[in-house]
Amino acid sequence: MTNATVHLPTTYADMMVTALDRFPDRIALVEGPQSITYRELKAQVSRISQALKDEGLRRGDGLAQLSNNSIAAVATQLAAYLLGLRYTPLHPLGSPDDHAYILQDADIAAFVFDPAAFEHHAERLLNQDFRPKHVLAHGPSTGALDLAAAARRQQPADLVPLAEPQDVVALLYTGGTSGRSKGVTLSNRAMVMNVFLTLTEWEWPTAIRFLCSTPITHASGCMLVPIFLRGGTVVLQAGFNAGDFLASIEQHRITATFLVPTMIYALLAQQKLRARDVSSLETVIYGGAPISPARLAEAVERFGPVFQQIYSQSEAPNCATVLRRHEHDLAQPHRLASCGRPIAGIAVAILDEQGTPVSRGQVGEICFRGPSLMEGYWRKPQETAEAFGSGWLHTGDLAYQDDAGYIYIVDRRKDMIVTGGFNVYPREVEDVLTAHPAVALAAVIGVPDGKWGEAVKAVVVRRQGARVSDAELIAFVKEKKGSVSAPKSVDFIEQLPTTSLGKPDKKAIRARYWSDQQRQVH
Repeated sequence: MTNATVHLPTTYADMMVTALDRFPDRIALVEGPQSITYRELKAQVSRISQALKDEGLRRGDGLAQLSNNSIAAVATQLAAYLLGLRYTPLHPLGSPDDHAYILQDADIAAFVFDPAAFEHHAERLLNQDFRPKHVLAHGPSTGALDLAAAARRQQPADLVPLAEPQDVVALLYTGGTSGRSKGVTLSNRAMVMNVFLTLTEWEWPTAIRFLCSTPITHASGCMLVPIFLRGGTVVLQAGFNAGDFLASIEQHRITATFLVPTMIYALLAQQKLRARDVSSLETVIYGGAPISPARLAEAVERFGPVFQQIYSQSEAPNCATVLRRHEHDLAQPHRLASCGRPIAGIAVAILDEQGTPVSRGQVGEICFRGPSLMEGYWRKPQETAEAFGSGWLHTGDLAYQDDAGYIYIVDRRKDMIVTGGFNVYPREVEDVLTAHPAVALAAVIGVPDGKWGEAVKAVVVRRQGARVSDAELIAFVKEKKGSVSAPKSVDFIEQLPTTSLGKPDKKAIRARYWSDQQRQVH
């Protein structure tokens, strides 16, 4: 009879401890003028975990953290993994009301925040109906335990992971498109598999010097343990500024980073204003939102063949398909509209509404299967059952796959426009618009129309100094995509509204045109 413990899998905390022990003298983290080695980071994780234990936190308790990217935030995140806590990061650009909802919904026992940046914010969200039992701060704060001081009183000790393989490691809240956001439960199984997929299926430089400007509350936070296992250095920035970002690449000889498309557009503009030496860059990972193929081609010409697209969602963190560096081939411009091909380790299918695979070239919904998927939505059995319909995780993204296996996302199911009985996919229209030399950014939505039900509306940001009329853009799309997809009207604005993750905020854009409608379809 096989012993029941023989086949127990490793935990995310085990992998983290291995990483901290592997390269003790290398620089692990850089924050402004401060840098710490892996040995020093291990000691800080030990001190923080002991201070949290002294506060009474135990395996399975929920810990939420509100902080910009910082050494203290990373060390606290790692300490939570070590103790087997259920870790919930709060987005630094989120509202106090949204954060208060998450603290209550996630049943958070301990709330940790950075008082230097979020003292007033924390006061507002803690003044709501729910207050966690433990309130801690990365420094002196009114009404909160100084976690930094409590940690300094501890003596570093060996790191002993307390998590069990079946434990939920992370409870991540997705930005809801309507109503409140949902908590995505990620177990050790999912996060350990995420590490394996990230290390085996992505194209990492031999020497990783990673510039982290996107919040570690989201995708880049899932990249930390894989980078640490390679002995990489993570340079932390509290927020994104194109000039500062490029200066950091030059200063630290950055070899890898992660960006969302709007950041890439900003870097293109900044390099034209003041060019920096970015020759050290080997891999620019990007994702999180659709990218304009025309702007991507610009980026490849400007920065070189360094781009790697990743596609997935929080429910299957970071890893499902990859468009590798050599696949960003300017001689095959159509491929720049692809999110790549499925990686090894996760099954990807394009299914119709009955859960049956569609033929190559036909549009269906992208669905996933694999060990990196979430357990489900936190305390939402109905939503979990809907997401896992027909034995697959349904993403809500509509796409087709070509004969070579490349997947092309045409849009979100909820964003599809039905006009005069025909389906129009806004992303395809946006890609045409951003290929026009006078267009910097574009968002396409459906708006109420008495004749068509919904009419195609384009909201456009012109390139600086460029001139173009609405009639010219309508004719441009009509020539490329036909009359059904051509916008019935074009509005020009100075700046597109974006979400806290830097994605175009379609919800906010639609609200301008649907505010007087009882239904959001017509």
